[in-house]
Amino acid sequence: MHPADLVLATGNPGKRAEFESLLGGLQLRLRSLDASVPECDEPFGTFVENALAKARHASRHTAAPALADDSGLCVRALDGAPGVRSARYAAAADGQAALPRAEQDARNNELLLQRLHGAGDRRAHFVCVLVALRHADDPEPLVAHGWLHGTVAGHPAGEGGFGYDPLFVLPQQGLTLAQLDPAQKNRISHRARAAGQMAQLLQAFWGITPTAQHQSI
Repeated sequence: MHPADLVLATGNPGKRAEFESLLGGLQLRLRSLDASVPECDEPFGTFVENALAKARHASRHTAAPALADDSGLCVRALDGAPGVRSARYAAAADGQAALPRAEQDARNNELLLQRLHGAGDRRAHFVCVLVALRHADDPEPLVAHGWLHGTVAGHPAGEGGFGYDPLFVLPQQGLTLAQLDPAQKNRISHRARAAGQMAQLLQAFWGITPTAQHQSI
């Protein structure tokens, strides 16, 4: 059986490589959006709505089935913020345009620590929502969720990862995500958990088959 084609709603080759690894047990061929596809707006207040908008946008511009994700950090003491604004938390707060990734990450972390100053409850969780569509007007999108629970540290620790990883502490390990090696992080991440659920949905509802290696297990 030939692999099924699925457009990933991003032009980021790194993200495509990550999803190729996470969904590697299925007969899927992922391809990224090319530069001719305009960026999709993400105006909604929920991860589900934004992921659905991105999947529809990608499918409409490519006339192909599409997979999109939306993810972020939700902090209990901040009523779920930064939430869907996680990537541009500091920029959204001061009305400025997005900065280069490393600088934006640093400012996001700084603002998060400022807003949690003195907070007794530092519980937080990462969220990832994946949406897959057969076509832009598919009335039955596949929706998968993944969560990773932890707490927000009082200061950054670790050199790995990106985003809020230096502040996100895993209680069982006593380490931040940035202190884990990439392979260990990818086994437990919210994105990996959502991808595992999506793999089951793709098999059950779209008839996507496992690779020969996984069929023999």
